[in-house]
Amino acid sequence: MNLSLVLSEALQGLRRNASMVVSVVLVTFVSLTFVGAAVLMQAQIAKTNSYFEDRAQVDVYMCSSLSEEATCVDGVATEEQISEVEGRLTGDTLSPLIQEFSFESQEEAHDALVQNFDEDLAGLLTVEQTSAVFHVTLLNPDQTNVIREALSGVQGVEEIADQLEYLDPLFATLTIATYIAVGIAVLMLISAVLLIATTIRLSAYARRREVGIMRLVGASNGTIQTPFVLEGVLAALLGAALASATVLVGVRVGVEDYLAREAGAIPWIGLSEAWVVVPVIVGLGVVLAALSAGFAIRRWLRA
Repeated sequence: MNLSLVLSEALQGLRRNASMVVSVVLVTFVSLTFVGAAVLMQAQIAKTNSYFEDRAQVDVYMCSSLSEEATCVDGVATEEQISEVEGRLTGDTLSPLIQEFSFESQEEAHDALVQNFDEDLAGLLTVEQTSAVFHVTLLNPDQTNVIREALSGVQGVEEIADQLEYLDPLFATLTIATYIAVGIAVLMLISAVLLIATTIRLSAYARRREVGIMRLVGASNGTIQTPFVLEGVLAALLGAALASATVLVGVRVGVEDYLAREAGAIPWIGLSEAWVVVPVIVGLGVVLAALSAGFAIRRWLRA
């Protein structure tokens, strides 16, 4: 098989169907961009979840003067009640599950409010109205329920809060966005596959005389089909290249230059993850184009 001849035939076919080729490139570009976005969003979810699982704490809030729980009938948690909670955390039952814990008194918790929030806003709460809190880091973040069961109903304990629960809405939002991106990508990929097949059929019909001559001189089916398959692959490859560039630029500008600076407390994906997605985008585009074009030209030649 003469590769230079095959390539020239494929390029000639692309020139003849320029408008259809542009449509294939654009549809492939959009669909593969959504594929890349979906993969990167899953990577972001996994990275964020892993980061906070390693750092998330269980906060045991002690009663303050504002507490209305049944365990807070005596008002502000007493030293004896705080000591009891500390004793349970260091006891034989809970200590094997705990990596470390720290205690923040009412005064320290109030000072933290003043530092983290506007002083006027933090000033709405007095020291007596601020809860002392134990910050507990577990060896396994999934064992929060053990802490809850051990300290539930203990006098002086107002609330037991798992910090990971506050992140559930964020993870749910990212997951829904991923599903939407995947759904759009699937629809666009189906459109791209059908469009590639239509383009190849039109190209084959426009060159039916040449195909007929090749058959008469004894050219194999592989020699006849290869230029048409290559047309679809080249068009898809261009769309994949545009999608890859869009993903890389989006991560570089949108994530590294903006989100990472504006929300630095969250670990964000970077170009290293984006470069991993590029082969997926290119490979998917090339494989789908080759299969679609090959199927279309085989059916046309049998017709």
